[in-house]
Amino acid sequence: MVIERFRNGDAAPVYARFRERGRLAPEGVKYITSWVDSTFQVCFQVMEADSRSLLDEWIANWDDLVDFEVIPVVDSATAQARFSP
Repeated sequence: MVIERFRNGDAAPVYARFRERGRLAPEGVKYITSWVDSTFQVCFQVMEADSRSLLDEWIANWDDLVDFEVIPVVDSATAQARFSP
């Protein structure tokens, strides 16, 4: 899970770059889905990456506009299997 906080609470530059250049993700980084809060200051993205270094490459393409927090997650089925007897 990637939590993006738009610098200065301003999403406009992020969406402008996305329109002009796309997601800017290297091969091995896959966008799954995302949600943006109703004030357009924070984006919650589910990304899949072959490695953290590839995810860091993607982050580097945006870190002038966004502050990132990365939280490794697993899906619910994986979590349930981990704690099943």
